[in-house]
Amino acid sequence: QVQLVESGGGLVQAGGSLRLSCTASGRTFSNYDMGWFRQAPGKEREFVAKIRWSGDSPRYADSVKGRFIISRDNDKNTMYLQMNSLKPEDPAVYYCASGVRDTRMFDYWGQGTQVTVSS
Repeated sequence: QVQLVESGGGLVQAGGSLRLSCTASGRTFSNYDMGWFRQAPGKEREFVAKIRWSGDSPRYADSVKGRFIISRDNDKNTMYLQMNSLKPEDPAVYYCASGVRDTRMFDYWGQGTQVTVSS
């Protein structure tokens, strides 16, 4: 059974930083692309960032480009999202997802971790 567990969310002041982690189990982590998504209250879930199974070619939503960094450690079965210069529009539940390599398909999702930004 594939499981994705996020951690690292919390409360931070605007301009501050947080690092989210997503640890995966149940299938060979290095065979799959990974991504971060977020959902704010009253809004649809949106794409944040994605990283290929090999760890290269990260992609970002325009809203986080230059502030967030996605990375992964295949030896630890863990993906990260370093979030810097957090803005009042960044608060949401952040979800990690695992997907078919080199596609836009994500087939497993974590339960999410809450990020709150105080102004």
